[in-house]
Amino acid sequence: MIEFVQDFFRNMAETYPKWNFIFFYDPVQWERVVSGFYVTVQLSIICVILSVIIGIVGAWAQGSPSRIIRWVVQGYIQFFRNTPPLIQLLFFYFALGQFTPTVTGPDGWTEQPIISNIGWAIISLSFFAGAFNVEIFRSGIEAVPSSTLEAAESLGFSRAQTYVNVTFPLALRVSLPALNNNLINLVKTTTQAIAIAVPELLYEMVSIWNDYSSAQNAAMTVLFFTYIALVGVLAFGMHKWENHLLVPGFGKAS
Repeated sequence: MIEFVQDFFRNMAETYPKWNFIFFYDPVQWERVVSGFYVTVQLSIICVILSVIIGIVGAWAQGSPSRIIRWVVQGYIQFFRNTPPLIQLLFFYFALGQFTPTVTGPDGWTEQPIISNIGWAIISLSFFAGAFNVEIFRSGIEAVPSSTLEAAESLGFSRAQTYVNVTFPLALRVSLPALNNNLINLVKTTTQAIAIAVPELLYEMVSIWNDYSSAQNAAMTVLFFTYIALVGVLAFGMHKWENHLLVPGFGKAS
């Protein structure tokens, strides 16, 4: 079966030279595509998880009785929400990256930074999406009825207990549609990691068509449908999760 597919795309490249799917019949190019796809998925999953954690913690900190903490959170939101994600990525990698310590590489003499380009991409993109998640969760928290919070306080719940057991579970249900949109945008934004040479799928595809100009059309087509599939899986999962958490009469209209 594999040989049949390889022969099909090899013959297609000979018949239609501008549509050379070389990565489907050349093992070396196929390995590059698989490696890039793995990095893209890894980058997307880690950034999604970290950005949600940042959003949860930041939304809780916004309600802190300390004015300093509230100012710090607001400053973080304004910094990351009001600057382009690509500029943030370059700032983290080139500016802050110059101040990070280095360690001796495996060869025993070269110096390598402790945070790689993939690490900076994760940090930058997570903080970028996290700023929006803070605001998304804040709007969900504001939708929780004050009477519900007063009932929790009357039971002796602390502020942290109220947030974990009452406020956030209800706010999450209200926030899920907006959170879904932001996480989808985050997955698509991971392609900007190409700017700092992160070997994700777009980077590998560009490298392939630089080596084989006839593969450009094919590479762009595969990229297009690959991201449709990735985003589709995330959107489907978030939709199922939203329906699973649905509370009749609260949040999503029944």
